[in-house]
Amino acid sequence: MCAFLGLPEPRLVLAGEYPLWDEALAAVNRDLAVTVPGQRPLRLIAYPEAGGLDEHVHVALADGEAHGASLLPTESAAEALTAVADAVQETVTECLWRAWPLCTVHDLGMHPREVDGRPCWWCAGDSRRGDPPHVRAEIGELATLQRPARVNRKRPKNRSLR
Repeated sequence: MCAFLGLPEPRLVLAGEYPLWDEALAAVNRDLAVTVPGQRPLRLIAYPEAGGLDEHVHVALADGEAHGASLLPTESAAEALTAVADAVQETVTECLWRAWPLCTVHDLGMHPREVDGRPCWWCAGDSRRGDPPHVRAEIGELATLQRPARVNRKRPKNRSLR
């Protein structure tokens, strides 16, 4: 959707216009930051409908590139978080050409899913090894699973010949 096709340009959604989606995107951006270092936070953009009375909100990369369906109105924070996580996953997967996020146990792409009323990243497991499907983390909490850098790592002794 761009001007050279005669269609209106998307606009950056301002903070506070869609509070549930803002909050949800902040949580998913935390997961993105810890799993894709150097990736700038995603943002919400809106494409005006023809006639300008309504608009469709999408999740986009920092440069404005977006992919996938628009966000639909939700009634709860949990629904909003699951919907935004799904939209982020589609944009990251299609625009950056990578599966995201990956289960650190199975190296498989995970999917957003509500489990017991909590929005979670769900992994299908590894059926070849007999590993069952499982919840890896709540959405926004992937940082709790990442292994910290080993600061006090032993270094090999200098084995130079004398």
